[in-house]
Amino acid sequence: MQEARPITSAGRRILAAAEELFYNRGITAVGVDLIAERSGVTKRTLYNQFGSKDHLVATYLTGRDQRWRSVVRAAVDASNTPTEAVTAPFEALRTWSETNTRGCAFINALAEIPDPSHPAHRIAANQKLWLLNLFKELATTAGCSHPATLATQLLLLHEGAVATQPLPLDSLPESIDLARVLVQASTSPRH
Repeated sequence: MQEARPITSAGRRILAAAEELFYNRGITAVGVDLIAERSGVTKRTLYNQFGSKDHLVATYLTGRDQRWRSVVRAAVDASNTPTEAVTAPFEALRTWSETNTRGCAFINALAEIPDPSHPAHRIAANQKLWLLNLFKELATTAGCSHPATLATQLLLLHEGAVATQPLPLDSLPESIDLARVLVQASTSPRH
C-alpha cells in the first residue's frame, strides 16, 4: 500500500473548491477543469495531488464524514443522560444544518454514484452504517428495548429530516420530538 502524501496548500485549495462545487452543484455536474480554475491551479496540479476525480471525491466525502462525526460525538458527549444521548445525533443535525443547507452530501453521493465499488460510494454508505450503529450502541447503553429496531427507526427519521431539509418544511423540530417519543417508549417499563 502506498503511503499517503500530505496535502499541500494547493491541494487544500483544490479540496476547498471541490467541496463547495460538489456540494452545491453535484458531483457528476462538476468537472476537473472547473475545480482547477476555481482553486487557481492547473489540471496537472490537481491530478498530481489527487490522482483522479474519483479520489478527489472520496477525499471530499472523507473530510465531511470526519467533521460530521466530530459534531455528533460532541453532541453525544454533551448529553446529560444516556437516554438523552440516544437523540443527540438529531441535536447535532440542528447544529450542522446551520451551515449545510443543501441536504446530505452522502445521500447526494449515493444517488449520483450508484456503483458500490466506487470509493466515494463506499464512504457515503459507511457513513450511514456508522450512524445506524451509533444509534444502536447509544440505545443499548440507555437500556432501550429492542435497540436494533429503535436504531433503524431513528436512522430513518434522521435521514428523512436531512432529505427534507432543502424544502421549506422545517421538519427537524418534529423529527427531534418524534425521536424522543420513540426513545421514551422504548425505555418505559412494560405493564
